Formats: sequence, C-alpha cells, structure tokens
Amino acid sequence: VPGRPPPPAPPPPPAETRLRETKADLEALAKELNPTVGFYDPLGLSSQNFWGKSEEETIGFLRHAEIKHGRVAMAAFLGFIAQCTPLVSGEHQFLPYRGYVAGGTPFEQWDNMPLLAKAQIFTTIGMLESYGEGAGSPAGYVPYRVEIAPDNSSRR
Repeated sequence: VPGRPPPPAPPPPPAETRLRETKADLEALAKELNPTVGFYDPLGLSSQNFWGKSEEETIGFLRHAEIKHGRVAMAAFLGFIAQCTPLVSGEHQFLPYRGYVAGGTPFEQWDNMPLLAKAQIFTTIGMLESYGEGAGSPAGYVPYRVEIAPDNSSRR
C-alpha cells in the first residue's frame, strides 16, 4: 500500500538459557559467581550417580531437592512466626485441641499437641512428599517406580 510505512523488524531472538548440568559446568559456574570460594562439594554428591542414573540426572535431582526443601524451610519459618502471634497462641472461643493452653510458645504448643495430631501432620507431609516425587513426573524421573516387564515380573 503506497504511503504506508514498512512493518517493524522482528525482535531479535532471546539469549539462550542453558542449565549447567555436569560437574564441570557446576565448577565453572561456582568460579564465575564467587571466585573466592569457588566450587565447594565436601561430600562429593555432584559426582555420584543416584539410583543408577547419570551424573546430569543426579545433579538435576539434587537441584530439585534443594529448591523443594528450601521452600519447606521458608514455610516452616512462616508457620513458626504465625504461632507466635496472639491470633494463634491466644485465647480461642473453640479450643484447637484438648489440653490447649493459651499464650504458649511454638515449642510449648507442639509439646501440648496430642500424639495423633502430630501423626496426622507427619502423614500429610509424607503424602505431599510422595506426591511431589511421583505424580505427574515425566517417564523415567521417579527413582523408586516399579516397572512391569513383558513376562509380567516386576523389576525396580
């Protein structure tokens, strides 16, 4: 169409994002991010092969576990802080459990809870942990899955 300006040029492609997956990549990344300390792996976990998987898969598993447990620790800290507030540790119209004592610290609240309540908490955590490791994961990711061989025998 005459008198119409040409369309703008397409934007350049984004820079490639690459995960550092091998031990050599981790060493290079550590040196790049903190030249003073560099790579620090006292237990040598980055060179292990968990469950017969490759080094790259083991490093991926460890990264996943570190992120997940960091999130759990942050949630636990928020729970601890919430238990210190009067809203949680103060007087309640309906007691949260038998034997509740208002004004207790988070440690005292935990000690006062019945054993079955603690078991319920740990069971829920275990179910969430199991779900996070297995449900919806790509094939081959879950290290403890049981496969059925063509001859109907199970193998790990």
